[in-house]
Amino acid sequence: MIIKPADRTAEVKEYYFSVKNKQIAAMNADGRKEPVINLGIGSPNGLPPKAAIDELCENAPKAGMHAYQSYTGIPELRKAYADWYFKWYGVQLDPATEIQPLTGSKEGILITSLAFLNPGDKVLVPNPGYPTYSSSAHLCQAEIIYYDLVDELGWQPDFDALEKMDLTGVKMMWSNYPNMPTGAPASIELYKKLLDFGRRHGILICNDNPYSFILTDEHISILSLPGAKECCLELNSLSKAHNMAGWRIGMVAAAADVIKEILKVKSQMDSGMFRPLQLAAVKALAQGDEWFGPLNEEYRARREVACQIMDALRAKYNPKSQGLFVWGKVEGDPVEISDRLLAEAGVFITPGYIFGSNGAHYMRVSLCATVPVLKRALEKIKEVL
Repeated sequence: MIIKPADRTAEVKEYYFSVKNKQIAAMNADGRKEPVINLGIGSPNGLPPKAAIDELCENAPKAGMHAYQSYTGIPELRKAYADWYFKWYGVQLDPATEIQPLTGSKEGILITSLAFLNPGDKVLVPNPGYPTYSSSAHLCQAEIIYYDLVDELGWQPDFDALEKMDLTGVKMMWSNYPNMPTGAPASIELYKKLLDFGRRHGILICNDNPYSFILTDEHISILSLPGAKECCLELNSLSKAHNMAGWRIGMVAAAADVIKEILKVKSQMDSGMFRPLQLAAVKALAQGDEWFGPLNEEYRARREVACQIMDALRAKYNPKSQGLFVWGKVEGDPVEISDRLLAEAGVFITPGYIFGSNGAHYMRVSLCATVPVLKRALEKIKEVL
């Protein structure tokens, strides 16, 4: 190329699933009898709520819908988010000042990092954890301090170990429960510890909460704790619980001064979300138990087959895993197993190392395939193993 890339990209690689999806697409284009069964990324394969689809279709042809939109989102969407948080999490949010709609919560991870991290600042990132936490820090030229999540502690932070760390210069900490990739649940006790830790050390706790409706017994937000807005923000999304991953509709909730800083960055990156999408999101957010009940019944059936896949892999796992994945510890090299299953069985299962060194002995099965497809994957895996 004619110029040198920015230094900030030196430690950032193409997203793992982007690379893998290209490999799978090439395999499928090579005349296979059966397409590769992709049990990797957590992209829900069900339809969104009908009311959301109908609202999008109704408004898309209308005049006046195709202009630039407000950087802060339409008032109806911010109110719908506030109502949603109060109904399900018991959290009161000012829709005018404490909510910022996003083009998916993944965008929010980078925007939040850009808003608050200077080069050389430090950020606490879970190991294992969502790779975007690390890549966003790299793009900000911040220093990553990994904190361990281990099976022996139920994949929850070791707060004694955190207290012994040198926390000088740490400005942010990422947390994510129900946890991806491990499926560990959220709890009020955990959130109380995170809030206390952030408050005492002057650290912004950034809680990523997109899985709180998938295979969970209760819906919990860190912002439900008294005083949480002093040092916490929360990202959320319609991608997982509403089958709307491709729609890219998310949000961040926080104190007004935090949202103000996030908006400074957000307003430089786009010119507002397509208005019919926002109106459709309002309908999606109004869904109740009539939506979430059947959704989770389906995911429970899928989890049962995913656990059988883990049994075929002779893995140790939690059969009550929450969220969209089952996470299991396997004997042997997970990368070799993953590569062999892809090549010989035509089934892709994610090796856990991509989420951090503490995932090196684990594999992750996505629940984003129908029960018949998961059963077919099980058959093919058994044939190979």
